[in-house]
Amino acid sequence: MLASRVAARSARVAAPRFSVAATRGYAAPAQNAQNTKPPVAVFGLDGTYASALYTASAKQGSLDSVSRALDNLHQTFKRDTQLQKILTAPTLSVSDKKQIIAEIQKSTNVQDKNDTIKNFLNTLADNNRLSVLEGVCEKFGTLMSAARGEVEMTITSATPLDQKVVRQLEQTVSKSQYVGQGKKLKVVPKVDPEIRGGLIVEIGDRTIDLSVSAKMARMNKLLSDTL
Repeated sequence: MLASRVAARSARVAAPRFSVAATRGYAAPAQNAQNTKPPVAVFGLDGTYASALYTASAKQGSLDSVSRALDNLHQTFKRDTQLQKILTAPTLSVSDKKQIIAEIQKSTNVQDKNDTIKNFLNTLADNNRLSVLEGVCEKFGTLMSAARGEVEMTITSATPLDQKVVRQLEQTVSKSQYVGQGKKLKVVPKVDPEIRGGLIVEIGDRTIDLSVSAKMARMNKLLSDTL
């Protein structure tokens, strides 16, 4: 796993942290006149970095390759739960961060022709913000979905759903008012054992909570109000 390789290369993870004051600019001069403004607003510190990366990638004409790299990295975070713990270690030295960046860049499996990804990772490291990388991957995905005219639907279940069920939900919602004309529906399945059963469907600003945990909460409230 990536976390194992990162930990192996970062042998000095217990060393005192060095203070890095310099901030690296990773946006190169624009190569064309395409619109570089993020299509939607994303919030939080990870959203700020994701928006900056979107603009830098658009200026470089490398949005597609950066998007693929961050998609791959996001999947790595999901598979390798130890990676986030390593990135949030308070004692990472400058040397540790360089080694981590090298391993992370390799894991993206994308050719970084303009060094956009490398420079971005260096910016995070210089500002002690590697801990927001997972969130940046997710927020960058949101920006790319909006740029492609996709409407994202998140389906949360207690256990992984059968693909047949996912396709049925996708077909049903695609024909609804929540997906505008000319838009594409992007389905994002998530697993959360805490909901105990049922589904939570989120699309746009609407949430349909059909989870067992929500039903139990409503039942408990009804009982407490009645008794």
